[in-house]
Formats: sequence, structure tokens, C-alpha cells
Amino acid sequence: MSSLSVRFLSPPLSSSTSAWPRTRSSSTQSVAPVTEKVEVERLEPRVEEREGYWVLKEKFREGINPSEKVKLQKEPMKLFMENGIEELAKMSLEEIENSKVTKDDIDVRLKWLGLFHRRKHQYGRFMMRLKLPNGVTTSAQTRYLASVIRKYGKDGCADVTTRQNWQIRGVVLPDVPEILKGLAEVGLTSLQSGMDNVRNPVGNPLAGIDPHEIVDTRPYSNLLSQFLTANSFGNPAVTNLPRKWNVCVVGSHDLFEHPHINDLAYMPAVKDERFGFNLLVGGFFSPKRCAEAVSLDAWVPADDVIPVCKAILEAYRDLGNRGNRQKTRMMWLIDELGIEGFRSEVVKRMAQKQLERASPEDLIQKQWERRDYLGVHPQKQEGFSYVGLHIPVGRVQADDMDELARLADSYGSGELRLTVEQNIIIPNIENSKLNELLEEPLLKDRFSPEPPILMKGLVACTGNQFCGQAIIETKARALKVTEEVQRLVAVTRPIRMHWTGCPNTCGQVQVADIGFMGCMARDENRKPCEGVDVFLGGRIGSDSHLGDLYKKGVPCKDLVPLVVDILVKHFGAVPREREDEED
Repeated sequence: MSSLSVRFLSPPLSSSTSAWPRTRSSSTQSVAPVTEKVEVERLEPRVEEREGYWVLKEKFREGINPSEKVKLQKEPMKLFMENGIEELAKMSLEEIENSKVTKDDIDVRLKWLGLFHRRKHQYGRFMMRLKLPNGVTTSAQTRYLASVIRKYGKDGCADVTTRQNWQIRGVVLPDVPEILKGLAEVGLTSLQSGMDNVRNPVGNPLAGIDPHEIVDTRPYSNLLSQFLTANSFGNPAVTNLPRKWNVCVVGSHDLFEHPHINDLAYMPAVKDERFGFNLLVGGFFSPKRCAEAVSLDAWVPADDVIPVCKAILEAYRDLGNRGNRQKTRMMWLIDELGIEGFRSEVVKRMAQKQLERASPEDLIQKQWERRDYLGVHPQKQEGFSYVGLHIPVGRVQADDMDELARLADSYGSGELRLTVEQNIIIPNIENSKLNELLEEPLLKDRFSPEPPILMKGLVACTGNQFCGQAIIETKARALKVTEEVQRLVAVTRPIRMHWTGCPNTCGQVQVADIGFMGCMARDENRKPCEGVDVFLGGRIGSDSHLGDLYKKGVPCKDLVPLVVDILVKHFGAVPREREDEED
């Protein structure tokens, strides 16, 4: 395998910091607990490089989880970097099922190429997850994705994800090599978007157009994605992590990027008149544990965004636990080493063997009221606006994608922005074209800029329509419950309601005002039925807080009156009957 050498340039930044408002001692600088001194033997790297790939050493293979055994049996990245996908795609499913190796290829290793076999609900079909740094895409890319899913008829659709990304559905294995080539031709990749890899880098969806932005996050998100995938050629140095890993770059006071639930979050801060980032580490969700990111007590100048990311990933790759899969996220390693112990391991892996302490001059305004990006809003560019469209629970069809691409070309600059709330923004619209855009049928009939207030904050994972892990159906149910609830009560502000089909919490229920996590429940006759555990009180922003369990095992058919009661008691909702009487 040929080695790859990629040079990364830092985006241009103003040397003047006088325009940035500064706050002292950020509330985000919580610190992980300190543990006892770690034995030297524990700090020996558990992986080593062999023939260009990183492999778990023999001495550390006892007690490893099944996923690690699959990686050891056959390097997943060879499916891409050595064209293994070409041969696999030529095999019939019957042939594939006859061998454990090829069966593991389609069920596990293809996730390194962003392909997820839907064995349980769509046998022989795959979901394909892309890499879309900062959620920015083009009309040409959108049309290409539409062309891919259209050929699969009712099995083909696409979803906007909670990481500003596209997932397309219905893909069949023989088509994969051609799809990968098509993605490359329009500047897209699905590489390293699943399993033990770094997920899509998240940034401010209003980057570069927001009159109030702190910094344009697009250059940093792009640099991160280029480094992580070696410009879409594959970067094996970061593809054998103990578990998945999330990263974001914050550029807004609104914290649209949700830094507190990322493994690494870059928080804009100034130090000695230099612009850079304080670092938060360790945020994650899992079935057994959810944790908010903590301060690494570190600041890096803008030029060191990539070097520090590399050092943190290497520390996690080298030292992370590979046993119980529920205890392999990076925060478990931080807990074990202590925040200072983990920090020292990061420092060891920095080229200069040093890492500055965090800056007290945080640029994020803590009392900032989070803005609504749906609807029409002026850009920093005079005479231009952006329009935020509500995409109900993030689901789109091929015709929708073609229409979105047409609107982006006709009214904007051919660009679309995806958001972590599963919505889409059309930027760079001349104000003279706004009225005509707002009259377009797609905005009138499907993707409204001004949706009903309870719909605005609605998020839902895939659910058991396609996902084999999900316990309940989510997307259609989320819409149905919300429609029924909004007929019964009126609220004065958006309420963020998130649905997730299982405890893996892809729908991020813990950050929602009200969260619904799929489970099996019992009805009034004690018979098993689809249900949810209800969470309450999640907050995003500078005073972020993960929601608490409010009520367990609620049958889905009983949710409407419960949600109405919660909205009245906790969010000031008014029953429609009383509202009508007051009118």
C-alpha cells in the first residue's frame, strides 16, 4: 500500500482580536475527576503499525469484544484501499452467506465504507452514510444522491442526520463500486463514516453568512475531514479506534454545534491576543452511560487544530479499552487516567511535546438567547438572506432532493446547509428573489419555513422501519403524536422533542426538552407493546444539561395525554379550549 502525505493549510484569520467580545472563566470549563496515579505498564500503546495498518498487539487480545475480533481477522480498510469492495460486490448474497469472513464483510467491515447492511428489515439492502463536513453540500451533489435513491423505488429515500449529514437508503451491493465512483466525481465520500471511526465534523450551519458568528467554522471542519480521511483516500492511522468518536468546531454563540456531547469540541477563545480554541473532551451517549464533555484545560492556536486532534485520537487509539463495548468510549479512558493523566498522554503525542493551558478569554457569550434559523433571516452580506426550511423528522425523497437542488440554483448560489436538527438552510438568496421563493410549491406543501411551533424542534432517529437496533417506529409516530398534541394545547415557544428508537440514543433524547426513548412496555392488560421511557429537562447552550428520566415504560398509545400534561405543567402550555374561551 502506498503511503500518503497530505499537507494541511490553516485558514486565514485576522490577527486583530479587538472586535471579539470576551468573557472570563467559561462555564464550560468543568473538569473530570482526578484518579490515582496510573501504572506505567498501563500507558504502553496497545496497537502497532503493520504494513500500513494499525493492529492490536497480541499481548492485549485477551478479553477483547467481538468487534475487535472481526477487525483482527481482516482489516476493514482493505475493502477500500485495496479494492476489496470490487470483488465483494460481484458475489451473490448466497455466496457471501456461506463464509463467515464475507458475512462479516457485509455486516461489519463495510461500515468503514459507510455502508450498513439492513439485515433485519431490508435484507440485501444497505444504508449509506456520507461525510459532509459542516453540513455544507451543493446542488450537484444533491442531484447525484437523488439519482442513486430514485432507482430503488419505495426502498430508496434519504435522511438528514443529527450530525449535519446525509444517509441514503435502499442501496444494493452490486451498485456500490459505481456509487463510490459517482460520489468522488461530485466531491463526496462515504469513507470512515461508521463503526470505530471519526464521524462527520460538525460546525455552525450559518458559517460565513451569520452576522453574529464568532468564526467561520467551514475551513476547520473541512481540514478535519481532509485529515481524517486523507483527502478521501483513507487514513488507517485513525480507523482502528476502540469506538466511534465525534468532533465539532464551535463558531456561534448559539452553540448550534452541541459541543457538550462531542468527544472533542473546539471552543473559540483568545490567548495573548492570538485566536484559537479551548478544548472540551469526552462527551458521549451510550445505552449504559451519557456524559457531558469536560475541559482538557488546554488551548491551541488556530494553526494547531489538526495536530491536537491527531494527538488526542492517537492517545485514544493507543490506550483505549477494547473489552466491554459499553465501556470503550473515550470518556472511560479519561476517567481511568484522570484528566491530567489523559492530558499528559496527549502532550506526549504533540510534535513539540507541549500544550498550553486553557485561556480564560472565552469568546462565547453565556447569556446569549439561542436563535431560530427557520424562516427568512438577513445574512452578513448586504442584500442577501438565508431561508431555513423545516424537513419533518429529516426524511426526504428523490423528487424532494431534486427540487431542493433546483431552488438552491434558482434562488441561491447552488448551496444547501444541513443542520443537527435535521433541517435544511438555503443560503445566499438575493432579497429581491425572496417572495418568489416563498411561493414555491415545495415550501408551501412540504418543507415550510414557518412550521407549527411544536414541529420546529422535532427530531427523530430512523426507527425500526429500517434500523435493526430500534425497538419502536419513530419518525411517523413522532409526527402523529405531535400533530395530536398541538390540536390539544398551545405553546408560546418551540419545545425540543426528540425521539430515539433504542438506548443507543441516535436521536439524542438527553439534550431535548422532552425525550422519548424506545422500549418495550406493557399495556393496561399487561401485554407487551411498543413504548418509551420519557426524559425531561435537557438543555443545550452554555448552561447545557442532560435530561433526567421522567417516566419509564409508557405505552406509545398513551403518550398524547402524558405529553399534554408535561407541556402544561412544565412549559406553560394552555389547553386549546381555555385559549378559545380567552379569545
